[in-house]
Amino acid sequence: MPERSSRRRVRGAAATLSAVALIGAAALTGCTSDGGTAARGTGGARSPSPSPTPVWDASPASVAAVGDSITRGFDACSVLADCPEVSWATGTDDGVRSLAVRLLGASKAASHSWNHAVSGARMAQLPEQMTQAAKDDPELVTVMIGANDACRDSVRLMTPVADFRASFEASMRQLRASAPKTQVYVSSVPDLKRLWSTGRENPLGKQIWKLGICRSMLGDADDMGAAAVSRRDAVQERVVAYNGVLRDVCARDERCRYDGGAVFDYRFTGEQLSEWDWFHPGRDGQARLAEIAYRNVTASGPPA
Repeated sequence: MPERSSRRRVRGAAATLSAVALIGAAALTGCTSDGGTAARGTGGARSPSPSPTPVWDASPASVAAVGDSITRGFDACSVLADCPEVSWATGTDDGVRSLAVRLLGASKAASHSWNHAVSGARMAQLPEQMTQAAKDDPELVTVMIGANDACRDSVRLMTPVADFRASFEASMRQLRASAPKTQVYVSSVPDLKRLWSTGRENPLGKQIWKLGICRSMLGDADDMGAAAVSRRDAVQERVVAYNGVLRDVCARDERCRYDGGAVFDYRFTGEQLSEWDWFHPGRDGQARLAEIAYRNVTASGPPA
């Protein structure tokens, strides 16, 4: 009898230890009797994971613009004069409805947007403009520059791609030094060869071009000889290379968005060109640029 009683006590102790072990394991893993997983303090429901905050804000509350004559609205209202009120980026003209107006509304755009672009500017001048823009502490900076780097008196004088890259990288560093969270929207350089093929159909436009506008592309507009064709192709290749730089440098900054070549690809006609020089965008052209920018800035993701 004592031997059997001892065996029963051993078996009882082992069963107790097994039960304790199972209870402890359930407590550690949170497993319930029905195979589910319990969360503490939630009545058995799992707490949802917080959604990550998107880096790109599609509704910035202020806009600063940098760039060249296109952003200044040059020759859009009168001959040989800036017209910033029709600027695609920060203008106030009702017919254009600039990016700033579309984002902020007309009244707020007047007090929360700034235009630091300079007619005739090339990429080498962009770092200084970025410094000025950063002082406004904008939530978004728009960049449209590069046409003047390709539009020179000769192909030889075009800005080298390496210099173009170095200046754009310096511009981004300049901005980030004082405005690390400011978003940047970068427009592609327009298609200058399309400008030549479109404008050359207008006799007045060709006469104006003879005054010296963008000689590298527009000089001798009717010359279809091998040298002229080669010259225009060289300009086109340089513009494509510039856009590659804008894309690549922008891609390294999580708060920068390149337009994916939207401006370069836009199939503009004479209706979008200035009636005074057949080179710069007129009011209609400025409105089209504003549409492109707004579509890209407010998109859920960057252009493909």
